Amino acid sequence: MKKIVYALLAWFIAIQWAFAAVNINSATEAELDKLPGVGPAKAKAIIEDRKKNGPFKTADDLKRVKGIGDKNFEKLKGEITVDGAAAAPKPEAKPEAKPAATSTAKPAAAAPAEAKKDAKK
Repeated sequence: MKKIVYALLAWFIAIQWAFAAVNINSATEAELDKLPGVGPAKAKAIIEDRKKNGPFKTADDLKRVKGIGDKNFEKLKGEITVDGAAAAPKPEAKPEAKPAATSTAKPAAAAPAEAKKDAKK
């Protein structure tokens, strides 16, 4: 019975370890090197950028590192975090509708004109 419990416990820990996201704000060069598409040079560049520009506020900020573009980021986004939680993909932003053009006439100026029309009747 103990062997089964230990085996299940070991399996559970292994699963958790396998799915743990790497915090790009605190990861070592070795931890970053294990990420897909990140080798020793990019891991070093990530740490240098972090030192120079401060912590990453969002996972998308990783794109500011030379050598990490959209393609590399797509491979990484499910594996990285900035606060300990896995980074969720952001929904694509929809363009905002432009507000309708407004007239330059002041509302107060329109009121006397309407009053004059009413007075003529």
